[in-house]
Amino acid sequence: MSNHVYKLLELTGSSTVSIEDACQTAIAKAAESVRNIRWFEVTETRGHVEEGRIAHWQVTLKVGFTLE
Repeated sequence: MSNHVYKLLELTGSSTVSIEDACQTAIAKAAESVRNIRWFEVTETRGHVEEGRIAHWQVTLKVGFTLE
């Protein structure tokens, strides 16, 4: 087993559907330009309210990827 060195990115994703969808949106977008994404950690969850209802979920993530 080789030793790995990781780098962290902080991302914020949003969704009108769910917290999980906000996470998927952020990770999918990052994966377009970042290779070797291995894990994530949700560091903050918040939302936007309109007319007494949740309009958007916003999730901040730490995303770890291995350096080549």
